[in-house]
Amino acid sequence: MKFVKSLSDEGLSYTQERIKEIIEMQAAVHQCKAVVDFKEETPLPYPVMENDESLYKYDKEVAEILLGKQNVEIFPVTMGGEDFSFYAQKMPAAMFVIGTKNETLKSDWSLHSPYFTIDEEALPVGSALHVVALSYLDGHSADAYKL
Repeated sequence: MKFVKSLSDEGLSYTQERIKEIIEMQAAVHQCKAVVDFKEETPLPYPVMENDESLYKYDKEVAEILLGKQNVEIFPVTMGGEDFSFYAQKMPAAMFVIGTKNETLKSDWSLHSPYFTIDEEALPVGSALHVVALSYLDGHSADAYKL
């Protein structure tokens, strides 16, 4: 088994415990012994990306003011790995995604597609949201730039 994924660190621990328990019990039923090693001493490939609740609320509120509520969507929860989760382990964090899909410009391919293009009209929106994020960090965290 290569990966066990969960939407929380607690869920991951619970799942690993149950897998270990089930395998060891099944082995015992057959008078065998099984060893389950999740290599806990080795860091997981990607930690769970969990938004800080207060930062999430702030980001959502600002985005709704800048873009209008009708233009702010809640990104669906996924089981994918995210590099940003390493930052979120070190300090409160919230992740947002800026939509750039424009079928007229054929910018409707996913980020990791070789056909990915961007609707450059989205760049000022992304810049504005990042300026607000930096302004927030300037006022709330002396260590924000010491990563």
